[in-house]
Amino acid sequence: MLRRATIAVCLVAGGISLLAIILVIGCWRNDMIIEADMGTATAEVLSAGVRRSAILFSTPDGVLHNPRLGVLYPTDLTAGQRIAVEYARSDPDLVRVAGRDARVAVVPALSVILVTWAVAGPLLVLMRRKLRELADHSQSRESM
Repeated sequence: MLRRATIAVCLVAGGISLLAIILVIGCWRNDMIIEADMGTATAEVLSAGVRRSAILFSTPDGVLHNPRLGVLYPTDLTAGQRIAVEYARSDPDLVRVAGRDARVAVVPALSVILVTWAVAGPLLVLMRRKLRELADHSQSRESM
């Protein structure tokens, strides 16, 4: 049972780390799509949050856009603020705050990975020690 718990801790920590890496890769992918066919606009921040901020902006053809998923890299925005945005002209719902890119996501992703392994590492060490103790105890019983 302890062996399975050790495997489970490794799988969970590895899965969380993998998800953090995939998040950063997704950010880079979105940035490449935006940069390949970039349009710029001034947007109004309708609501601001740490993970999601709603914005409204107009493209040169006069169409108003309110991206369903909000703007990428929304930190430090406030409702009512007017900001410069960069968007993919082929998909105006893919929009980021001007001047920000995937580098903004690297530090939080690394933090998640470090905290995950800071918790999992000592737990794994303790589990390994316990497994060794059990193995040593069973060997000493067999030798008697």
